[in-house]
Parts: sequence; C-alpha cells; structure tokens
Amino acid sequence: MNADAPILFFDSGVGGLSVVAPARALLPNAPFVYAADTAGFPYGTKTEAEIAARVPALLGRLVERYRPRLAVIACNTASTIALAVVRAALDVPVVGTVPAIKPAVALSETRVIGVLGTDATVRQPYVDRLAAEFGADCTIVRHGSAALVALAEAKLRGEAVAIDDVRAAIAGLFDGPDGDRIDTVVLACTHFPLLDAELAAAVPHPVRFVDGGPGIARRIAYLTDGQDWPEVHVPGIAVVTRLDDAARALAPAFAARGFPTLVGL
Repeated sequence: MNADAPILFFDSGVGGLSVVAPARALLPNAPFVYAADTAGFPYGTKTEAEIAARVPALLGRLVERYRPRLAVIACNTASTIALAVVRAALDVPVVGTVPAIKPAVALSETRVIGVLGTDATVRQPYVDRLAAEFGADCTIVRHGSAALVALAEAKLRGEAVAIDDVRAAIAGLFDGPDGDRIDTVVLACTHFPLLDAELAAAVPHPVRFVDGGPGIARRIAYLTDGQDWPEVHVPGIAVVTRLDDAARALAPAFAARGFPTLVGL
C-alpha cells in the first residue's frame, strides 16, 4: 500500500466531518480526502432509487481520481440505502455508517431510545433490523428532520443557529407517546453531532446522545492496521460536486478541520 494513498470520506454535505474528527485522532498522519455531494444535497428528502443510483456513480468517480486505500460512506442515509451496491461496485474496502442503536441500548436505563435522523434513514428496514437485533426489550421512538440537517450546514457556514429552531426540529421525537421517557438519543445522521451544544440546550429533559463516529474510526483503524502512512501529517483535500458560493462559504469550516484545499469534482 502506497503510504500516500488517502482515506476517502463521502457525504451529502458537511456531516461526515463529525466522523473525520475521531478518525484523525486515531490516525493523525493519515491523508484524508473529504467529498461532499453539494450538487445532490440533501439526501434525506430524496427517494431510495435516486440515492441508490447517485451514490455508487459518484464514489466510482472519486475512487478513480484519488485512488484511496479505503472509502467511508460518512452518511447514514446513503449507507442504509446504497452500501451493498457500493461495495459490489468498488475494488477498495468500504466502511458504512449505521445508526448506533447497539451502544445506545447498552446505555439506556429507561429502555426508551430515540432515533433522530433524516426521513429517509428512519424509515429504512435496516433500522428495523438493528432495533430487533439489539433493542428487542426497548421502545424505539423515531423522528426524521430535514430542518436539522440544514441547521448544521448553516452553522458550518458561520451562520447563527437559534435554539428555538433546533427545539422545533426535534419536537416530534419527544412530543409523542413515551417521548418523556427517552433517556438516550441515537444521532442517526452525521450532521447532527455538529450541533451537539445546540441539541443539549434544546432537549426538554436531559438525555445521552450517541453517534457512530467513534465506532467508525475504530473500524478504519482496524482495516488499515499495519499499513504505511506518511511520516508527517498531510493536509487534506475537500472536494465538492458543485463549487458554488454556498460551497465556498464552507471553506473556513473545512480548513479548520484539516482540509485547507477546496476543489470541484
């Protein structure tokens, strides 16, 4: 394996940056390429057919250009819909992102767990299977929010995020039956950990938040164990599928997280 071969992170927008942080903590010298499908954003409101067609095609182009040692689909929606197709299409290992229901079940005392994601993610049969396998003795309350994704993107563009807007975006999780008994919330969208402080301020009662970032980082480290890396840290590259003013407004957030170079695909 070429020491300069990067790890490729892919998401619809900036959410995958929440996965990059724990991965970089474990692999500080690993070269990273971060790809955001700004032309297709957001994924959470698209149909399964649209995502299943778009994601493998884009990842194919990215793998051809950057020759990564490993690709990470740092997006719950894309992973729950297109992961199997992507793995079949690419000749590199692919790590997906799935809702962290298993660790949430281990933490919950009330046995009522919230799953907060996009509409496309929370309705997937994959979530049903995770709930049945790991949380058979739990009540799983699901809520999808496209607004929360937009708020996370706005925050990374440097815009102010009102707590009332976050509160309104998550209200459906807590306002229904058993909502007052939720003690653990799975952040089933990689955008949502970027709003950790705002979410903590917006919830109607204290809860634990769980996301898949640390587990994904451990999986990346395991799959690349023993491989060569550059001797010093290499600045990352951020790639967007549409390099417009909205994407350029994200450049400072990318740079602050180790991606000083922003290019179009």
